[in-house]
Amino acid sequence: MIFIAEHYDWWRAGHIIFVIFWMAALLFLPRQFVYQFQTEPGSKAAKALIEQQGRLVRVIMNPAGLMTWVFGLLLLTSVAARSGTVEVFMQLAWIIKLTLVLVMTGIHEFYLRQQRKFADDIRVRSERFWRMMNEVPAVLAMVIVITAVVFL
Repeated sequence: MIFIAEHYDWWRAGHIIFVIFWMAALLFLPRQFVYQFQTEPGSKAAKALIEQQGRLVRVIMNPAGLMTWVFGLLLLTSVAARSGTVEVFMQLAWIIKLTLVLVMTGIHEFYLRQQRKFADDIRVRSERFWRMMNEVPAVLAMVIVITAVVFL
């Protein structure tokens, strides 16, 4: 536990790095879905987008989401060790931040399910829906960062 507490800055650096990668993927994947709507189902262009989406998910989104959580949990453990209690997490700002991170993770999972449907050329939602969903991770990220930086 001492090792974790003493390396808070390294955990924070890792967390920030992987959040950047995760956010890039969460912002780009719905844009890819919008582009897919502009292609004919089954066309060469649609297949290329499906392949790009799969790589984005496998190479960036999933690993970055996982590592964001790993470094985030190391940060939480470090904060608890440094403060000597877990009661620090009962503050409203911590509750809001952790809740919004769970919502972001839910969006990640939603995008994964939708990417699988797009891979089968199933387009359940509209282009307009994906244009709006493209903004959701950005808004969540702004609120999470403001909560973490200003109120914690």
